[in-house]
Parts: sequence; structure tokens; C-alpha cells
Amino acid sequence: MLYQRVRRRFGTAPILLDGPVGAEAVRRGIRWRKHGMLADSEAVARIHQDYLAAGADLLRTNTFGLNGRIYLNVFKNPAHMAHIGAPGLADLADRLLDRAVALAREARGRSGRDDVPIAGVISPLEHVFRPDRAPDYGAAREEHGRIADRLASGCDLLLLEAFGTDRETRAAVDAAADTHHPFWASFAVGESGDLLSGESLAVAARYAVERGAAALIATAAPLADVLRAHPVLARLGQPTGVAPLCGLFDPPSWKFEFHPQFAELPDPRAFAREVRAASNDTAIVGAWCGATPEHIAALRREVPSG
Repeated sequence: MLYQRVRRRFGTAPILLDGPVGAEAVRRGIRWRKHGMLADSEAVARIHQDYLAAGADLLRTNTFGLNGRIYLNVFKNPAHMAHIGAPGLADLADRLLDRAVALAREARGRSGRDDVPIAGVISPLEHVFRPDRAPDYGAAREEHGRIADRLASGCDLLLLEAFGTDRETRAAVDAAADTHHPFWASFAVGESGDLLSGESLAVAARYAVERGAAALIATAAPLADVLRAHPVLARLGQPTGVAPLCGLFDPPSWKFEFHPQFAELPDPRAFAREVRAASNDTAIVGAWCGATPEHIAALRREVPSG
């Protein structure tokens, strides 16, 4: 029901996305551990609430980069993790997925924005800016399938966010489609306007549409790059959007539980005017990592509400 309310706005008023949670938490001085959803769950909920107060039309779960391999990758293999790892690591990602959905729902309830749908975020299994590390289709399909099933049980739609390779796009799309839940697909693009891997954006996006993607978004890159990609998506006949990178990527230290930061953030008003001027023909408008609630509020002032 909530998703249908948003979908009916396609063609009438742009849908404004919320902003990132992880980078915003770090900006506020929160130590990023277990996606902030245990020791700092109240702070994560507050960030969700702040994006809703800024005027976002859709709330994304704090699940970008959340999957079982982020814990397994620091051990030799599952047996080694079971032997020397802390208790509960094998199902920690599943528990955090559930907690992320619960926090988003709690924040929505506290904000009095019960009309806002929650999108369960499914993201690349390895680092978003390292398409060369993407797993093969079989491994990705199995892992994304578990995540999709879990998120679909508590979310209004699924959002495949910032996929930069054709093979992992197909795996995630198939996982989302098999839940029979509505889903959108967004793509990490490079300077050429194709996928970050250099593969064809048109091919990957067409596959997503054929499998049922209800909207397509270009993201995870500066505005100029997503604008090169957007016409490719627009030719496929589905609602489209842009959500550019906001600021410059500043990688974390070697400590794997530290979240990356974003430097040299643009002035929110100037950023919003630039994004809006370049996206008059899009159904979805937003900002990717680096954006703050102030950037989303500035976009809200530029983007007409439905």
C-alpha cells in the first residue's frame, strides 16, 4: 500500500530520496561498529528521523555494505571464524539486517510520517568502488537471495543500490525478482556513463527492467557522470532518477570497522540548485554518500512535493 502511493506519483512530482546513514553517523562522531545498530542504535534512528524531517519521500534501511562476508573476509574460512571468532558472527549479518528494518520502522513511527515507504537496501557484496572484486554470479545470487528474502519480509520495496558490474547486477536482480516484491535498481557509474566496471549500463539496466525493476537510478559518482548515464536509463521506458555523490571519498583506516568519510562537502543550497537544474526530467532525485540532512532539506526546497 505505501509503495503504491509513491508509485502513483511517477509523472506528477519527483520523489525525493533520503541521504546516507553511515557517512552521516561518522560525521557526527559516532564510532562505526556493526553498522551502528547495536551500541548506537538510537543515533541511527535519529539520522533516519532527521532525513524524514528534511522532507524525504522514501526511507532506506541502513544496510548498505551489510552482508555476511564483511565478517567472514577477515578470517581464513568459516571454520577459522568459528574457531577463533567471537560468538554469533555466523548469523550477525542476518540479525543486523532485521535490526536495520526495525530501526527504520521505529524512526518512521516517531516522525509521524507513516505514509513514507521503507526501501530495503541491497548493495554490492564487496567494496562498491572495487568492481574487480565482485563475486561470480552463482555466489552472488545465493548471498543476495538470503538478503532479499530477509528484507522483503519487513520493507515496502527493495532497492538494489550502486551495482557496478553486469554479473552482480543480474544476481541481485534475480534475487529481488524472486521475492515478488517491488524493486528499484540503481547503478554505480563511471566517467564514461557506463557501469563502473566499464561494462554496458544499457545491457545491465535492460536486464533489470525485463525482470521487473520499477525504476532505475544512476548514482555513486559526481553529477556530471550520472548525467552521462541518465539518458541510457531513460531510453528503457521506466521512471528514472539521479543521486550523485556529494563530496569526495575519504577512505577509512586499515581498521575494517571504520566507515569511510566524505570530504569537501558542497554547500547544500548550491548543490541542490545544481542537481535540480540538471534533473528536471527525472522521476526520482536524491544525493548519495556525503550528503547530509541539510543537503536533503535543500533539495526538498528545490523539488516540488506531491
